[in-house]
Amino acid sequence: VQLQASGGGLVQAGGSLRLSCAASGRTFSSYHIGWFRQAPGKEREFVSAISRLATTDYTDSVKGRFTTSRDNAKNTVDLQMNSLKPEDTAVYYCAATGDSWWDKRVQARYKYWGQGTQVTVSS
Repeated sequence: VQLQASGGGLVQAGGSLRLSCAASGRTFSSYHIGWFRQAPGKEREFVSAISRLATTDYTDSVKGRFTTSRDNAKNTVDLQMNSLKPEDTAVYYCAATGDSWWDKRVQARYKYWGQGTQVTVSS
């Protein structure tokens, strides 16, 4: 599976962005898809994940603001980000795992990664 993230950009605090992760391969629907982010000087961290059956999970700091969805027919997963804060500034990555949903927050479980897209939120 090859992944490509897009949709990043510069937005003011309180604004919205929609990231998209496009995947190649006929088995896309069999993967859980995660979103991770890495801010300058910080380690990459879990943001959200969506399972094969569209169950979702979010880190506490984005709950109620971010929503992830998938369209298996189009091989895409989106991350709608609302009420953005300066602390959301980071490079955002999408990733795919065929492992257990139980490990959805574990980066090492994700075998395939996209190239990242920059999100910058100005105050």
